[in-house]
Amino acid sequence: MTATPAATVANLRDLGGTPLSGGRTVRPGLVLRSGQLDRLDLDADPAVAALGLRTVIDFRTDAERVDHPDRVPAGARLLVADVLADKVYAGSGRMPAAAQLKDLLSDPVVAEEYLGGGKARALFGDVYRSFVHSASAQAAYRLLLTEAADPAAGPLLFHCTAGKDRTGWGATVILSLLGADDETLMAEYLSVNPAVKQAFAPMIEGFTAAGGDPDIALALIGVFPSYLEAALTEVETRYGSMEKYVREGLGVSDETVEALRARLV
Repeated sequence: MTATPAATVANLRDLGGTPLSGGRTVRPGLVLRSGQLDRLDLDADPAVAALGLRTVIDFRTDAERVDHPDRVPAGARLLVADVLADKVYAGSGRMPAAAQLKDLLSDPVVAEEYLGGGKARALFGDVYRSFVHSASAQAAYRLLLTEAADPAAGPLLFHCTAGKDRTGWGATVILSLLGADDETLMAEYLSVNPAVKQAFAPMIEGFTAAGGDPDIALALIGVFPSYLEAALTEVETRYGSMEKYVREGLGVSDETVEALRARLV
């Protein structure tokens, strides 16, 4: 997977070039991932304009989309698939940390109460398990695989807010189906850390300057092996394999998976 230089889109990466079994690779220019597109400006971003995006899948919540609506290239379809729609915490009404970075890092005292003492990492483990078993997440990742397998979708970009958690799991599922090994999946998952930390550097600095615990900020901003492992373990526990998760959990047919491989490998 390669970072694509972009002036107005954070954390833009092409799944193309990722090594697969048997010496093969993912075909470039067909499936890309990123953070939100609220600042997209094709005039200022010829590299992004050259991608010729035809389909954009937005994994964000209603609130995120209202606050920072996507700017979609002319002629591209925008498909909304809220991964976290089913994931409001009982009683608190709070969306999980993945969707509320800014709010959670605005007050060090609140952050410490909700996320201190290892709670942030535990929270992310819970969120990642929900990527596997919640109905809204299953619907979102079903849409991603179905669209990515369809030549008519053209070059496709999928994203959330930072392009690391909801988007990271989507990339892991696709690359696993295409034949990437466990080591490659983890390396690709973790490879977004520099871009994400750069994008959120002012927020982290403000939070720590106000007395916030830098470990909390990093748990929210970065991605860690334990996050992805939580989702992979959930797949193994509930379904036994990625293929069965895709077939039984996501309801994606073997024919669609074969079409995905034919198109992207």
